[in-house]
Amino acid sequence: MHVLETERIIGCAFTISNSLGHGFHEKPYEESLVVEFRHLGIPFVQQARFPIHYRDCKVGEYVPDLIVYGKIIVDTKTIERITDHEVGRMLNYLRVTGLQVGLILNFKHPKLQFRRVTLTPLTPPSLHS
Repeated sequence: MHVLETERIIGCAFTISNSLGHGFHEKPYEESLVVEFRHLGIPFVQQARFPIHYRDCKVGEYVPDLIVYGKIIVDTKTIERITDHEVGRMLNYLRVTGLQVGLILNFKHPKLQFRRVTLTPLTPPSLHS
């Protein structure tokens, strides 16, 4: 699902990682992705807002770093490593936005780390007697 698009985004992240290096906070990498996407004509939205509801009441808001191609959440990180915690958070982000693919890009180390996360719709159980 959206393999070509995610590969292109990851390629942009490698370009940035090779140019800027590692060790900055997350925001310069997010802003660098914005510059790279503009340069390459890749459509994106930065800091879109999505309400979080519980029992039909708004209880919060999720603001992703970037939504690219209108269908992929891109989350920039500078953490030791991408763990199940970050994957779980991305799955929640995908549920809130209604999207199915997310990319976690970790710029903490000299070698870029990334994880592609997909949310597959739940298939209702079949009831056969």
